[in-house]
Amino acid sequence: MAETVESTVLAPVAAEEIPDKLYFRIGEVARLTGVKQYVLRFWESEFPGLGPKKSGTGHRLYRRKDVEMVLEIKRLLYDKRFTIEGARKWFEQKPKPTAVAKAAPVPKAEKKPQHAPVQHQRGQAELFPEFGGPSKAELDGIRKELQSILQLLH
Repeated sequence: MAETVESTVLAPVAAEEIPDKLYFRIGEVARLTGVKQYVLRFWESEFPGLGPKKSGTGHRLYRRKDVEMVLEIKRLLYDKRFTIEGARKWFEQKPKPTAVAKAAPVPKAEKKPQHAPVQHQRGQAELFPEFGGPSKAELDGIRKELQSILQLLH
């Protein structure tokens, strides 16, 4: 039995199978998620977090997070049988990932011996006279601040 074009075009992918690209056009998103283009445009108006950028020619450009959100909306609406309002509320209550939460914990480094500051032959003002450069006192203050930050990190 021959497969129809409709069934091959609308076979959704898992979030892990999304190609590694910066932007996707609406047709690509429709193929990847199994959601028709007009439905994607409607969802843009219903879900504030789903907001593809527009190219200079007016084409919608979805990022990976947008494609993942479309897959999540589809799961909520079609599999979990949420209403649009219920899915919208679910997204509003979902905790937002923070940069700290995403980052892997940094293992404690061993205490390394402090190196003596590097003494340069010429000052920054001599290298870039047109900019004037900071004074030696300002550079010493910055160096001390950076060293104290380094101590906190170790």
